Amino acid sequence: MYIILILLMLVSFAIQWRLRSKFKQYSQEGLKANLTGAQVAELMLADHGITDVRIISTEGRLTDHYNPTDKTVNLSEGVYAERSAAAAAIAAHECGHAVQHATAYSMLQFRSAMVPALSAVSRYMPWILLAGVFMINRSMIPLGVGIVLFSLTTIFSFVTLPVEFDASRRALAWMDTRGVVTTQEHAMAKDALWWAAMTYVVAAISSLATLLYYVMIFMGGSRR
Repeated sequence: MYIILILLMLVSFAIQWRLRSKFKQYSQEGLKANLTGAQVAELMLADHGITDVRIISTEGRLTDHYNPTDKTVNLSEGVYAERSAAAAAIAAHECGHAVQHATAYSMLQFRSAMVPALSAVSRYMPWILLAGVFMINRSMIPLGVGIVLFSLTTIFSFVTLPVEFDASRRALAWMDTRGVVTTQEHAMAKDALWWAAMTYVVAAISSLATLLYYVMIFMGGSRR
């Protein structure tokens, strides 16, 4: 299990590096439609009849996200002002989440409903798991509680996958229909979004592997 966790960690680093490399490459490819990421986002929201979502610029790189609480599409500074296939893909993807929200996409609703509980759980879970491992010879309860709490984060990781893949599907379909990208730019946008999705896939698998590791410790302790 240790080897699997280490391999997953290495794979995660490799995918993160590949993702940054792809976005850097595609950020240098000018968009024929000559639209900035912010303009792409405005168009996509307008085409879906969404008027109550704000598009704002945020600091950092690859910090783009949609916030359903205050209904904002947050685009990193480069994406907000950049005119490239990468910027268009990211902006449209985040707007894909806004469309999911507006259309009451079930998996996004489920994911959003889990957030408050996970915010509370994340504060105590690491300490409960640590205490559970150290106290396993005296009591199985702390580790058992820790495993239940950690399983919630694992479920959240897997629920996130269809949400992210669906947002990318919506983004690519809209960009094609609207004529925002050429055939070549579509291929670049699709590739960039695929690598972004892979980070979520590895995170979910890593979370499952970690959960199974704690379950193995629990099962071993219960046999003593």
